[in-house]
Amino acid sequence: MRIITGKARGIKLVTPEGEMTRPTAERTKEAIFSMIQFDIEGRRVLDLFAGSGQLGLEALSRGAAEAVMVDQSKEAVRVIKQNVEKTKLTEGATVICAEFAEFLRGRRGAKPFDIIFLDPPYAMHAVSAAITALEKAKLIKSTTKIVCESEEPSPIGEETDLAKRYTVLKSAKYGKAYVTVLTPRSEEGEA
Repeated sequence: MRIITGKARGIKLVTPEGEMTRPTAERTKEAIFSMIQFDIEGRRVLDLFAGSGQLGLEALSRGAAEAVMVDQSKEAVRVIKQNVEKTKLTEGATVICAEFAEFLRGRRGAKPFDIIFLDPPYAMHAVSAAITALEKAKLIKSTTKIVCESEEPSPIGEETDLAKRYTVLKSAKYGKAYVTVLTPRSEEGEA
């Protein structure tokens, strides 16, 4: 696992030990960043189930202004901090150890994010719950892009209230992973 491009290009990242963290595959990460490559420069990024921090760090390497990386595992947070130091991407990097819902409750009303990465452990099926919690915390704005990685083709369902509030900008399958980029629908029902 390495940083693909940008300031920290080629630097290999450390991954947490054990089965709790499933790093995003290199091919999947490349696809994710090709989908949003023109939306990163100067943006505020949230990597909510950060694991090793690779998505947040890749965004910083590509010019994001800020990346908040959150994970509930103390081991994962230790590894993220190690990767921040290793990549020298300390400016703009914030690493927080917290359960996702607890973190979002504490951020209620803070400045919203431009890009949000949601890659929870597949068994959690937490994408919908995370988006709902992000909405309640008012951390999503009309132009926010939410990048979801899941084992389901439609991580928020197709006929749900949540699905009615979001437009799928891009969707693709890479191995077992489905990558879906969402954005809020406008008042007129368009993206």
